[in-house]
Amino acid sequence: MLRKTYFAFLFICLNYVVLAQNGTPQRAGARGSGMGDASVTFQDINSAFSNQAGLAFIDGLSFTVFGERRFLLAEINSFSAAAAMPTNSGTFGLAVNYFGYTNYNEQKIGLSYARRLFEHVGIGAQIDYIGTRIPEYGTASSITFELGTQAQILEKVIVGAHIFSPIRVKLTEDDRDIIPAQLKAGFSYLPSDKVTLAFEVEKDIDYKASFKSGVEYRVVEQLSLRAGLGTEPVQNSFGIGIHLPNLDIDFSTLYHYELGFTPGISIAYGMRKSNTKTPSSPVKK
Repeated sequence: MLRKTYFAFLFICLNYVVLAQNGTPQRAGARGSGMGDASVTFQDINSAFSNQAGLAFIDGLSFTVFGERRFLLAEINSFSAAAAMPTNSGTFGLAVNYFGYTNYNEQKIGLSYARRLFEHVGIGAQIDYIGTRIPEYGTASSITFELGTQAQILEKVIVGAHIFSPIRVKLTEDDRDIIPAQLKAGFSYLPSDKVTLAFEVEKDIDYKASFKSGVEYRVVEQLSLRAGLGTEPVQNSFGIGIHLPNLDIDFSTLYHYELGFTPGISIAYGMRKSNTKTPSSPVKK
């Protein structure tokens, strides 16, 4: 009886997360997860997952790895990694993601490019390969793309927008098996070097619009605290960031009111300028 109950619960969870996945952008590391996924204005290596335009503002070669266990179930894991290299011609990036378990899994590989149009305006694009594998039924794959932009409109305000798979792309020959388009836009406000407030709205073509908000507080140079809130579904999140020279270690936990906790951890390396106060500090005018 317990075994049947467990698999019934797992089936419900898989349906929930699979419908919400389908190659759509991953969380922007444990930093993004800890801030309620309000990450469209990030300007660090985590933007490789949420809005590639943010890569235009990184200072040097950067890497990150991120893992989370959805609802504490071993069968529902998500692992991501990204790398970005700024050059005189713009920033080039690579992002990969694995989601699922042995009997159902998705893979995503993205090649991105970002550059500044002006000192405070950046754009980014990514070509994505998306694959799904179910051992009993085979594999399916497709190609799509995503676009993003960011701009610092005031000294303490950054705005951003991102669209994933804006054209109709089928994963299989079934007309119902469409990679869902997703649009998100938001802004961040930095009232001081210690505080970042982020707000975002996200609309998936198959679901209601969701609203996300997050706050990051730099307690001391080496430690950040984070919290976030989201709707559709309603969930809360919390996080901690540990900052070492050119290295960030981030922890997060997201709580879904029906399915429970999703813990995550990121480790990121990124060369920074000596006067950089936070990973997402706006460019000073």
